[in-house]
Amino acid sequence: MSKPTLGIIMHGVTGRMGTNQHLIRSILAIRAQGGVLLSDGSRVMPDPILIGRNAGKIEALAREHGVARWGTDLDQALANPHDSIFFDAGTTQMRPTLLAKAIRAGKHVYCEKPIATNLNEAVEIARLAQGSGLKHGAVQDKLFLPGLRKLDMLRRAGFFGRMLSVRLEFGYWVFEGDLQPIQRPSWNYRSEDGGGMILDMMCHWRYVLDNLFGEVKSVSCIGATHIPERWDEAGKPYKATADDAAYATAELTGHNGEPVIAQMNMSWATRVRRDDLVTFHVDGTHGSAVAGLQSCRAQSRVTTPRPVWNPDQKQMMNFFDQWQEVPDSQTYDNGFKIQWEHFIRHVAENEPYRWTLPEGAKGVQLVEAALQSWKERRWVDVPPLKI
Repeated sequence: MSKPTLGIIMHGVTGRMGTNQHLIRSILAIRAQGGVLLSDGSRVMPDPILIGRNAGKIEALAREHGVARWGTDLDQALANPHDSIFFDAGTTQMRPTLLAKAIRAGKHVYCEKPIATNLNEAVEIARLAQGSGLKHGAVQDKLFLPGLRKLDMLRRAGFFGRMLSVRLEFGYWVFEGDLQPIQRPSWNYRSEDGGGMILDMMCHWRYVLDNLFGEVKSVSCIGATHIPERWDEAGKPYKATADDAAYATAELTGHNGEPVIAQMNMSWATRVRRDDLVTFHVDGTHGSAVAGLQSCRAQSRVTTPRPVWNPDQKQMMNFFDQWQEVPDSQTYDNGFKIQWEHFIRHVAENEPYRWTLPEGAKGVQLVEAALQSWKERRWVDVPPLKI
């Protein structure tokens, strides 16, 4: 007996993230495993249709990965009652308009972050989604990373005691394009095209901070455009108008009501000397932990060494060896795929789902607060967001 299918309009998936994480490692991987398992033991099979402006790219992508349906007419796709979900991984500037169009066509919506380039549009689309009665969600993939899931397990177990601080280090060197080929799209460094470190990454840090460490109450941030000139995909020089780095501090209210300080350094103009491209260092009264994308290492109160400050002697301690690896207690699937499965179950059988568009709007709220802090050179409060 064939499985019931769930039609999904996938818009803007010819980009690196859309192709790799959402199409190949999520939807196609779900199809390869036989669909999404529901609570009654049955399965539902996602049936994607790829939609984009460039017919050649869309057709080539569909043929390469065995996707039967593709097209360039979004209106026609939205008119098809078989397709009940609209997903967008296109440009941020167009996202609110596309989501609104899909909602008015009666589609459940799921999208990449940020959900908008400004808070007014983010709140407006979140309100429209809330009032529609349709299902809606925003990608919050970092919460499903193995390293952060291990970190969250330590938190829930009370390992940290009273949490004191979080130090987030993110980034790597993105080649300018003159000496070596670029490894990120050039639009990332043009503010007029929706680029910028603060807009791109503060959305992520908001949901990570809120869910794992404490609710964001205020932020202080300074951005920078360290590399003022870059070269695009065609090898032509252009002026970088967006920030390629940002340095922020946030005040949080921890889950136990105690204050937590978060420091966030993020840069596409830094060379990596740490465990991973992103690390989260958490200190607490009873223990500390450092998590990357996959691994997490911990040091408890009773195993904390006693270093001695002596600038006249070479340091003999190897501090990296003093941490214990948190073991893999389960098989960790792709984070994007996990959230896709949650959203499909949310649509198919009304499974509770908390990673909604209002949560995505909170990310844009932190973006605006950080940009305001940078512009006005001061701390900015982040009040509860009313949708």
